[in-house]
Amino acid sequence: MRSIARIIQGRAVSDGAGVNIRRVIGLAGAEYIDPFLMFDDFRNDDPSGYVAGFPPHPHRGFETVTYMVKGKMRHRDSNGNSGLLEDGAVQWMTAGRGILHSEMPEQTDGSLWGFQIWLNLPQHLQMSEPSYQDIPAADVEEFSEGGVEFRLVAGPLFGYVGPVQTLLPALMVDIMIEQGQVELPLHADHTVILFCFEGALSVAGKEIRDGELAILTGQGPVGIGAERGRGILLSAEPLNEPIARHGPFVLSTESELKQAFTDYQLGRLAPNQASFLASSNLE
Repeated sequence: MRSIARIIQGRAVSDGAGVNIRRVIGLAGAEYIDPFLMFDDFRNDDPSGYVAGFPPHPHRGFETVTYMVKGKMRHRDSNGNSGLLEDGAVQWMTAGRGILHSEMPEQTDGSLWGFQIWLNLPQHLQMSEPSYQDIPAADVEEFSEGGVEFRLVAGPLFGYVGPVQTLLPALMVDIMIEQGQVELPLHADHTVILFCFEGALSVAGKEIRDGELAILTGQGPVGIGAERGRGILLSAEPLNEPIARHGPFVLSTESELKQAFTDYQLGRLAPNQASFLASSNLE
């Protein structure tokens, strides 16, 4: 059975155009939990703390995942994709060789709450074609097992399969426990992290509370219990490859990283870079 090796407390930071978030992975002391590059919890009832959103910006070399708990976020990218994330929806974007996108909040009752995860890619996939998956809440696989509620975004679990098509094997599941315990079968060699965002969850007698992320150790299944708790479990194979990262780019070597900045500065990171930026400035 797996157990908790380490618990990480997030830190308040500002990103985008002044969006207040709590960063859990991607800071000193927890820069990289292979292959997870970043984990952000953005929850805010004050529109002034998020209304400016995330204006157009570039990415290359990895994948971004946005999961909405509450509120709306409008996505646009340089490949011509657009979508509106609402309560329970997910966006899975493969930046690949290069893409520009924006994520702008659209207010409902003043609240915005969701998570963004950056997932690394092996070097041989970093320059793949960019792609975008917009999964509405109704298409996320929902089921119960042992009295526990699940929303399965990606990967297989208990005979169900999440709607997201991933380049590499990965599991992402939202787990809601009112009272009880469930045992999840997991791939023996995968990195597993569990983020609690309501109440508290326990693993092997150790508890994590709202806002805490647990890095799990071991190669077997994981037993998760709670009297009332909710969390996101992520599992993926570690890449065990060198990384070179700065700002919006994550690659394998410093020369590749420098090339990404050069390509962006010269307007050739994405095929429609100039027109996308021009159309964004007109809005």
